[in-house]
Amino acid sequence: MDALAYQRATDIDAALAAAQQPGAAFIGGGTNLLDLMKGGIAHPLTLIDITHIAALERIETLPDGGLRIGALARNSDAANHALVRTRYPLLAQALLAGASPQLRNMATVGGNLMQRTRCGYFYDTAFAQCNKRTPGSGCAARDGVNRMHAILGASAQCVAVNPSDMSVALAALDAIVQVRGPNGARAISIAQFHRLPGERPDLDTTLARGELITSVDLPPPAFADHAHYLKLRDRASYAFALVSVAAALQLDGQRVRAVRIALGGVAHKPWRASVAEQRLTGQPIDTATLRAAAAAELAQAQPLKGNAFKIELAQRAIVRAVMQAAGQAPHASGDLA
Repeated sequence: MDALAYQRATDIDAALAAAQQPGAAFIGGGTNLLDLMKGGIAHPLTLIDITHIAALERIETLPDGGLRIGALARNSDAANHALVRTRYPLLAQALLAGASPQLRNMATVGGNLMQRTRCGYFYDTAFAQCNKRTPGSGCAARDGVNRMHAILGASAQCVAVNPSDMSVALAALDAIVQVRGPNGARAISIAQFHRLPGERPDLDTTLARGELITSVDLPPPAFADHAHYLKLRDRASYAFALVSVAAALQLDGQRVRAVRIALGGVAHKPWRASVAEQRLTGQPIDTATLRAAAAAELAQAQPLKGNAFKIELAQRAIVRAVMQAAGQAPHASGDLA
């Protein structure tokens, strides 16, 4: 690791002032940043420790009935908070699906949002070609080992995927990311917070330099009764998703009044399945309708040589997650495996 300076901030204003130094970076739980530093990928000159800012740890109800989760709330604390479990079970399920208990006890909500994509070529500096690490160098994954990579929203510059489970649930719940920076406070919809790679895959989010995430705001609960987070992965513990689905429903009997679906493991950002949502709204919950909606969503997929299987996997995952959110057991394993 490189030599670096360390500063501890005791309030938000002090953290923002310190962050104006060249090469400054905020550190909370450090579960991703420290790995990047040890691997020679991130090279901050000064770490600004924000873990002593009590105002960023709170989880509290908003005046409109929504919920504000402070950026320094630990993933485990957020997942087990009574208001999250009862009013936003989709988020609780997604948080508990991520990483290991030890990492969840350290990782913060704000840090989870800031995770870098988990492409092996990005993390291994022995590979010179990585536009995310060195813009303009190329993308080794396009013609390399790309089983875990994107099938939606990728570009010629990058095919990596966002690794966060939490962010997939937040995308389905229409969360708002509150930030503060040298130019004041602003609110960023979760749909606009993460970026598709385009021509700048080195930029994962729309945060400006020196901006600090202060909280994640959830709208008043509307999908507590019918929600399910499904994560499909190579092993049951501590593995990133091949495909994940956050599904939440409002039902009139067995007919869909409103639906929210987001996918993980398929794109550079959590992928809101708006086509499938439109196809399902007002329709009955049945296998044929779900299959058609899922197929329509994945019609725009552009697989690589190693991950074409993700198209069918994602379609079946959508069907399974929505059925489970609706309280219906899968009709047959052959339909949903």
